[in-house]
Amino acid sequence: MSYVLGVDIGGTFTDAFGCDENGVSFSAKAASTPGDFATGMMNAIEELAHTIGRSVAELLAETAYISHGTTSTLNAIVTGDVAQVGFLCTKGHADTIRIMNAEGRHTGLSAEQKQNITQTDKPRPLVHRDFVREIEERIDHRGDVIIPIDEGEVRRAITDLVEAGVEALAVSFLWSFRNDEHEQLVARIAKEVAPDLYLGLSSDLSPRIREYSRSVTTIMSAQVAPRLRAYLEPLSARLKKAGFGGSLLLMQGSGGAITAEEAPNQAISTVGSVLTGGISGCVRVGEALGHDNIISTDMGGTTFLTGLVVDGKPVISPSMILGQYRVNTPMVDVTTIGSGGGAIAWVDNGNLRVGPDSAGAKPGPACFGDGGTRPTIADANLVLGLLNPDNFLGGRKKLSVALAREALAAHVADPLGLSVEEAAAAVYAITNAQTADLVRRVVVEAGHDPRDFVLYAFGGSAALHCASYAADLGVGEILVPLGTTASAFSAYGLAASDIVLSAESSRPGNFPLGTQAVQDEFDALEAKLTQDMTRQRVEFSKISSRREVDVRYSLQLAEVATPVPSGRLGDQEVDDIAKAFEEQYNRLFGPESGYRDAGLQAITYRAFATGVLPLRPKLSKLPRRSEGSAEPVATRQAWQLAHLGWQDAAVFDYHDLQYGDRLNGPAIVETPTTTVSIPEGCAGAVDEYGNLRLTFEGVGDQRVPSTPATTHGGK
Repeated sequence: MSYVLGVDIGGTFTDAFGCDENGVSFSAKAASTPGDFATGMMNAIEELAHTIGRSVAELLAETAYISHGTTSTLNAIVTGDVAQVGFLCTKGHADTIRIMNAEGRHTGLSAEQKQNITQTDKPRPLVHRDFVREIEERIDHRGDVIIPIDEGEVRRAITDLVEAGVEALAVSFLWSFRNDEHEQLVARIAKEVAPDLYLGLSSDLSPRIREYSRSVTTIMSAQVAPRLRAYLEPLSARLKKAGFGGSLLLMQGSGGAITAEEAPNQAISTVGSVLTGGISGCVRVGEALGHDNIISTDMGGTTFLTGLVVDGKPVISPSMILGQYRVNTPMVDVTTIGSGGGAIAWVDNGNLRVGPDSAGAKPGPACFGDGGTRPTIADANLVLGLLNPDNFLGGRKKLSVALAREALAAHVADPLGLSVEEAAAAVYAITNAQTADLVRRVVVEAGHDPRDFVLYAFGGSAALHCASYAADLGVGEILVPLGTTASAFSAYGLAASDIVLSAESSRPGNFPLGTQAVQDEFDALEAKLTQDMTRQRVEFSKISSRREVDVRYSLQLAEVATPVPSGRLGDQEVDDIAKAFEEQYNRLFGPESGYRDAGLQAITYRAFATGVLPLRPKLSKLPRRSEGSAEPVATRQAWQLAHLGWQDAAVFDYHDLQYGDRLNGPAIVETPTTTVSIPEGCAGAVDEYGNLRLTFEGVGDQRVPSTPATTHGGK
């Protein structure tokens, strides 16, 4: 037997998913262990082994690879626990990272924050001036060497920085993306002077025009790479000691994995590691169900994340914002807010707010009984009857209604003059409004209509809230992935992911483009990707490629990533790039918003290679119910809709459901790792893969679902 595992580390829980070579899948969940997340990962794998009656050693010995989503690099950046970096730049450009291209003050801020200009400020420079060294060298925009590099100066600079205590070295010379000769020479000298020093070259990490963002990307990657290596090496050793002999893969922000050995060399690409597993899962399930356009909503214990799948592909941005820095690395476009189940409810000058602070795994929500005293979304859901206090994590953890009520009373109800039930309902309503607002903004700002999408709701908490925020958006159908994926859906996405690598090069040019020049750019990029794929040392069932080029109207500052066909390009295919750009531009910014007479420019060429792994999970199918129907195991009072208040909800055990069962709200479906709320007017149907599909129809101001002929639940 051969297995593949996916492990997703969240702020509150660590999810694990596994499948065997026949596609039979299984999942588990364990508490995350902040400060030592590897222990939480091992605990989750142990729980996973127990679900199939194997020991950890037996499971790991037969596992081909583990695809892992980690917070290691993101946490390092957020907390400031990064390596001390030395920075080498072209002479005269030491202050580039302090000037910040005049964008440091406003990058990453909301429109409201930008308007209040007197309250904004630049972030601290990534590297202190004491650790910056200017090197006399110069390459021009054509890639010609104007001033040869001084090797002695390079050697002295590296020696000085090592003696000053730097742990890593970042190198970003002018126009190095056109000619990397000088940066490669620095790499050879650094290997002689300080062979153990981590080295990041801008020509490797970000061969893209614009000096400041290229330098930022290189520096930040150098900052987190030693921390990532310090996390992965002992984890790999721990797994090996436990019996694992396969490949450890690390998820990247671009939606594909990379081997743990290669990951530190591309450390910045792993910043979005834990954000993209869910998107990958949406793509795989969407393929099986014929869903090309998907809104992904992932509500875990700490955060609520949303992203898009359009035409069967995740929406990827060529860059991302970290704090107030723009980083040049492809990233699945995922937006997040602090509205997970552990988000804390608090009163601010008489106003009730929910999040972004979270109770995390320790102490957790008040109802956990582990020392938490502040009320959370989970506490509100428990008080509202949405959660079963005796069936959390399949009964492995008991929840305290009394502690939840006590926390809500002290911090929300009493300050606002509400009953505990009213306070819980207010927390629930605010949560649903916040999540709906975020999803609406993400979908609409990308130029789409939510009504053209199916909404996927996963994570431990999303299924309790999705009927509300989906109805608010006008979405016609919700899919709640259940079965073995349930709240471990992101871990499923990791296990179902492939190796994905990218390469890019900036070569600005005006349209019309020369066909051979465009083909040469992509040939060079794809040749590099072929070499990079070989270094992964993983067997692939096939390798596919994808191309794009960043295009803009002349004199604009920003570009739009525009798809380019694979294979040999002819004049027509190259001419069609302009048409594809304008179609994208009009979709994003409105019909007739472009100005073709200004001219077009191609800026950066980019290629992706996807190595399809031979072993991936299959969705397990349920038998169709031949006769009768599922019966509720209980009825309990639950508050699902504000305008209806308390109602008797039929409670179903997921294990009793079969393909073809249909449920009408008010109802609740309980699984070992999540709970689904089906309010009145919401109809649920179990599909062949065990997913619950909720449907709606609009009636007046309320969005309620159609009522199928065969129903369960009710008052």
